[in-house]
Amino acid sequence: MPYTLAIFDLDGTLVDSFPWFLRTINDVADRFGFRRVADEDVEGLRHASTREILSRLEVPLWKLPAIARHARRLKGEAAAEISLFAGAEAMLRTLAENGVQLALVTSDSEANAREKLGEVATLFGHFDCAASLFGKPAKFRRVIRRAGVDPSRVIAIGDEVRDIEAARAVGIACGAVSWGYAAPTALRALAPDHMFAQMDEIADVVCRIRLKA
Repeated sequence: MPYTLAIFDLDGTLVDSFPWFLRTINDVADRFGFRRVADEDVEGLRHASTREILSRLEVPLWKLPAIARHARRLKGEAAAEISLFAGAEAMLRTLAENGVQLALVTSDSEANAREKLGEVATLFGHFDCAASLFGKPAKFRRVIRRAGVDPSRVIAIGDEVRDIEAARAVGIACGAVSWGYAAPTALRALAPDHMFAQMDEIADVVCRIRLKA
C-alpha cells in the first residue's frame, strides 16, 4: 500500500534548530524556573523520552503552555538563523512531484514554520501548528481527515520519541530521522517503520513504495 500523505515534523526533521535550542534553553530555564542544561547533560537527554526529559529538568507541567508560547516567540525572532537541512528542499520537491500530499504538524507557529521553510512552504497542502507537547495525535487525525486519505496510506516523519508515539496512537506508519534532537538509538528502540540515516532516503522509501503499488 503506497503512502499518499507524508506528515512532517519541523524542528530537527526539516530545519536544523538544535544549535539554536542549545543556545536558548538555559535562558528559558531561568525565566520559568526549571533546571538548567549543562553540556554534560545533553547526550543523556537525547536518549530520554519527553516525559523523562520533563522529569529530569523538573519542568512543572502547568507551565508548559507558557513555555511553548515563549519558545515560539523566540523562534520567530531567530527564524533567519534556523535553516533547512541540506537536501530537505530536494526531498520535499521529489515527494510532491510524485503525487504525495505534504503536511506539517509542529509545536511552532505557522508563521514561523512558513518563514523557516521559505519557498518550499508552498509544497505543503496542510499545516496544523502550535501543537502542545503531547497534542500531536489529535492534529494528525485532523490533517488525515482534511486530506481525505486512509490512515493506512499515511506516514508521519519526525526526530523525537513523541513523534513515533503519536503516529502509533493514530495507527499510521512512522519514520524517524537520525539527525535531529533524539539519539538514533532511542528512536530505534521503539522500532519505527522506517529509520532514515540520510535525507534522500525519505524520498527513496516513500516514492519506491508508491511505484511498487
